[in-house]
Amino acid sequence: MARAFLILHGIENRRPEGHWQRILAESLERRGEKVVYPQLSNPDAPDYGDWVNELRGHLAALGDGGERVAICHSMSCLLWLKCAGTGNGVVDRLLLVAPPGSAQLPPGGQDFRVDLPDGFDGDAVRASSRTPIRIACSDNDPYNPAGGGTMYAEAIGAEVDILAGAGHIAIDEGYGPWAAVDEWCSDPTTRLRPAGHQSGGIAR
Repeated sequence: MARAFLILHGIENRRPEGHWQRILAESLERRGEKVVYPQLSNPDAPDYGDWVNELRGHLAALGDGGERVAICHSMSCLLWLKCAGTGNGVVDRLLLVAPPGSAQLPPGGQDFRVDLPDGFDGDAVRASSRTPIRIACSDNDPYNPAGGGTMYAEAIGAEVDILAGAGHIAIDEGYGPWAAVDEWCSDPTTRLRPAGHQSGGIAR
């Protein structure tokens, strides 16, 4: 089956060399997959409305000819949670990596807050993916001390992989090459495990 992947970064991110998202995009492209890995506008202090419009355009660019997969990291997870159900389309698979807590957002990201318990429409988020959503998060994320799984999974019916000691799952924590996310792109039954590990993580 043909696949098309949309990879979305977070705040203060300029798709740096060595980041797992960039490495993943390059790996998928080498395999002949369609990849949309955009630089979203004004990453240090993004405008929510601008990012929503950009998201719609990038989802449209995936086309409709095969499996559509979205992979969000950090604040783009909140973008998806907040705008799901507002005409942004549906994907076949959705992976949310290290979704932050609203209280930990830097000043430039305050428009993306999804304060609980009713900061987003859980049913709309569920409906934005044709298969169960997956969350990959760590047990020591400084941007979400409560844990991304604890904060969001029940509301959106997500499956969760907890990566021990992975922080915000970014370059500073060694993410870098991340074999498990590359494998998940080909096989959705793959459980997300820490970078550099052949097996591990705490799945539930």
